[in-house]
Amino acid sequence: MAVRLLKRRWNYGRAFRLLNILDDFNREGLAIEGDFSLPACRVVRCLEQVMEWRGRPEAIRMDNGPEYVSHTLVSWAEKQGITLIYTQPGNPQQNAYIERYNRTVRQEWLEQYLFESIQDVQEVATQWLWTYNHDRPNMGNSGLTPAQKLKTAA
Repeated sequence: MAVRLLKRRWNYGRAFRLLNILDDFNREGLAIEGDFSLPACRVVRCLEQVMEWRGRPEAIRMDNGPEYVSHTLVSWAEKQGITLIYTQPGNPQQNAYIERYNRTVRQEWLEQYLFESIQDVQEVATQWLWTYNHDRPNMGNSGLTPAQKLKTAA
C-alpha cells in the first residue's frame, strides 16, 4: 500500500489537499480524501476506513511529510503491526506507483475542473475513482483494470 498527498490551489489562492491511497499490487485506488487540512489523525482515520474492507497491509510506503513522520501515525502503525517504509527525500521513483497514479489524478480530473467547494472535489474524486478502478485499463496491469487484476489473483 502507498499513500501520498497532493496539493492544489483554488482560483482565489487557498490551497486544498488530497490524500491518495493506492494498492501497489493491482494499482487500485483505495481512497481519495480531500480537505483543506489533512493532519496525521485524518490520515490514520482514512487508513482505518480502508482497512475495514480491505484488511491490514503488511507495509505502507510514503514520503517524509510531517503527516507521515508524526508520533500519531508512527504509534498507530506500530500498534497495528504495519511497517512504515519512508522514501528518501528527492527520490519519488521509490514510490513510483503512487507518483504515476497522482499524475493520472492531475491529468484526468483534478486540473480539468474549477471546483467551488471541498464537497465538489470529493464528489468528482469519488466518481473518478470508481471509473479508474472498474473501467479504465491500466498498462501496469497488462491492460486489465485494477478490479480485473484483483479478480485474477483470487
